Amino acid sequence: MTNKRPLTLHKNIEFKNSTKAFQDASCISCVNSSCLINQNLENFSNVDFVAHKKTLKCKKRQQFIIEGAPVNGLFFILRGTVKVFRTGINGRQQIVRFAKEGEIIGHRGFGTEEYYSIGAIALEDVVLCYFSKDDLQEALLENPKFAYSMMLFYANELNRSESKVKSISQMTVRERVIDTLLYIYRKFGNLRGFLNLSLSRKEYADYAGTTEEQVIRIFSTLKKEKLITAQGKKIGITNVQNLKNEISEHNYFLDF
Repeated sequence: MTNKRPLTLHKNIEFKNSTKAFQDASCISCVNSSCLINQNLENFSNVDFVAHKKTLKCKKRQQFIIEGAPVNGLFFILRGTVKVFRTGINGRQQIVRFAKEGEIIGHRGFGTEEYYSIGAIALEDVVLCYFSKDDLQEALLENPKFAYSMMLFYANELNRSESKVKSISQMTVRERVIDTLLYIYRKFGNLRGFLNLSLSRKEYADYAGTTEEQVIRIFSTLKKEKLITAQGKKIGITNVQNLKNEISEHNYFLDF
């Protein structure tokens, strides 16, 4: 019997409890090798930790982390794509990153802050694995190898953030837009000749730190130069190497 009772994690945000559709979401049977929990299954001294997780479904365009909401735990993406953002001056949204299967959402607020410093919205129907803050903290204290893996994860995240700030501050608007296209290409790949992540021009602008009008103009120029193609929201890169050459002096080719 399907349990219809809602599970509320944050104010005004509700998710349904695990249903039959999520019976294959057990950490034991999960094949997502990029998930930090999956990578450390054999290191957990108490298997109850993974048994306590909740599997949640979030509809397309639904916000499941509210910026400034209390930190209750961490989300691991089982299926789907998410955009992570912060709100800047005059309420302008700055997209921090796009996340996919196996990635962690909400880690910047975990452990040191009481409130999430970011918000997160599903770009498509998403399935999330949710671990409470208390369960995670207990697991980290009891399992040194897991704690070490988490430390390396945070160190890598810090390195990427610092590299991005340094490089982006020295890029022109065109270079930032090109960098965004290459970031999407590296992370999500192609699907039938187009980037396998469909974004609005505003979302490209919010990640590149520019305006929607600038993105439209730069895309138009890149199309004339035969570096990209466009079909509605879909963007295809026709010459990856030439785009890389434009930003090569910044030495900025992070994997994700």
